[in-house]
Formats: sequence, C-alpha cells, structure tokens
Amino acid sequence: RAAVEAAVAELGYVPNTAARALAANRTDAIALVVPEPETRFFAEPYFSDMLKGVGAEISETEMQLLLIFAGSDRERRRLAQYLAAHRVDGVLLVSVHADDPLPDLLSQLEIPAVISGPRSAAETLPSVDSDNYGGGRSAVEHLLARGRRTIAHITGRLDVYGAQRRVDGYRDALLDAGHEVDERLIEAGDFTEEGGRRAMTKLLARRPDLDAVFAGSDVMAAGARQVLREEGRAIPSDVALIGYDDSAIARHMDPPLTSVRQPIEEMGRHMIDLLLSEIADRRPAVSRGLERRQVVLATELVERTSS
Repeated sequence: RAAVEAAVAELGYVPNTAARALAANRTDAIALVVPEPETRFFAEPYFSDMLKGVGAEISETEMQLLLIFAGSDRERRRLAQYLAAHRVDGVLLVSVHADDPLPDLLSQLEIPAVISGPRSAAETLPSVDSDNYGGGRSAVEHLLARGRRTIAHITGRLDVYGAQRRVDGYRDALLDAGHEVDERLIEAGDFTEEGGRRAMTKLLARRPDLDAVFAGSDVMAAGARQVLREEGRAIPSDVALIGYDDSAIARHMDPPLTSVRQPIEEMGRHMIDLLLSEIADRRPAVSRGLERRQVVLATELVERTSS
C-alpha cells in the first residue's frame, strides 16, 4: 500500500472515474430532467430555486449532476434512449404533468427516480412536494379576513396535481366561510406571465365586480397586475392580489406582492436525499411492496402591500 501511495504521489496519478464506475456498475451521475421547453425553465424562478437546492445538496457527494430538457418529442425520444442505456444512477423529475410517460418509463427500466410533486393522489413513485392545498387555502382565508368577497382564482395548468390542490384549497376556504363557489371566478392559466394576462382579461369580462385575485404563481400574478392597471384598477384598494412561490418577483413588484412561500430549495435538497436512498436500495418496487415515500413540506403566507 505504501509503495502504491508513493507511486501515486510521484506520478500525480488520477483514478479513471469512468472505469471505476463501470467496474462498480454505477455511473456516479444523476439526471435532473425538466419536461418543459428551455424558455420556461429560464423564465420561472421556481426552476432556478429548485436547481439551487439540488446543486447545493449534491455538492456534498461524489455524484455529478446532468441537466436535461425534454420539452419536445425529439428530446423525449433521445432521453428515452439515453436512459435505456443506464447512463445515470437515478433521475430527478421536475414539473411532471398527469399524462407524462417519463415516470412510467423510469419504472419499467428500474431506474431510481424521485419527482417534484405527485401526478395524483395515487402516486407510486417517491415524491417531494409542498402543501399546495394548505397554501391555496391560506391565501383565500387571508383575503376573506381582509373583507374581500368576490375572490377570483387564476389556476396553474390543471394537468399538474399541485395546481389542482391549490384549486381545492381555494374552494374549501370559500365553502367553509359560508360562500358559494362561482365557477365564473376561476380561470385556467399556464404558469406564464402571458397566461396570467389572458386569464385576468377573461375574469374581468365575466365578473367586473371582483375585488381580489389569487394567482397560482407570482409570474401569473405579474401578468394579472398589468391587466388590472390597464383597466384602471388600483392594487390593493380596488383589487387585492396574491401570488404563489414568494419569488424575487413578489418582493420587487409594485406594490410588493403577498405570496404563498413554498420552500423550493429545501424541496430540491429533500429530492436528492430521497433519490440517494433509492439508489442505495435498488430492489424493484414490487419486491419492496410498492412502498410510497412521499415528503410534503409546509407553506407559509408572506403578507405584503398588494393584499
């Protein structure tokens, strides 16, 4: 051993990590897969905060992180081939829609995977999420406590389970306070600024008397604010406004935006921890009795001037 270590020191030898990984039947690499267009990834703070948390946690390991976009059919086919070759030890899936085939592909290939938010209440893959129901409920309860009575909701994409749960929280908060749920006050968005603009325009056309808006993301809230100002509605005196994520957008908006904070960086760290645990236990899910390992983190309403 001493002779080998002396030779290593003298020659400046660096182990071939690829050969070492091959011998151990491991790649020492994890893929962070985003099934969305790159433009959305760079436009929404949610993704950068998630990447920050994942990167901070994985830096404490010997693993390499690969960022892979799979927003188009071509990218998905290429990803499927890449994963089938088992070039990574595990996969983190961010922004998964209900009909996304990627989680099932990972299960078929028996590649350990963790997703950021379940696809449904019956999710079988490990997941890490925030309390979307509680977040939606707290936003509406806050508006009701401020005397608002005609509260609109701009939802996220409803093929995302987290967006569905925020709608559930919105509905239940109104019902429990003795208010009816008016479907004309609910408009689907897509988590983009332009989607927030379109939804706000439709809501004002249907219910010009609305006095509050709960948007399913800060980005959509920014789009809604533009329309409200164009229509001469003052925030918050005429219309109170609440977003979701508590991103930098919320803090720098005029007026500063009340928003539901979800611990996105912490979610990223939990995803890595859970995935490393899955990698260490490579038994197929069937042999483990299809145990469900799902983490749900608390949300917090951050009050600012907009409400």
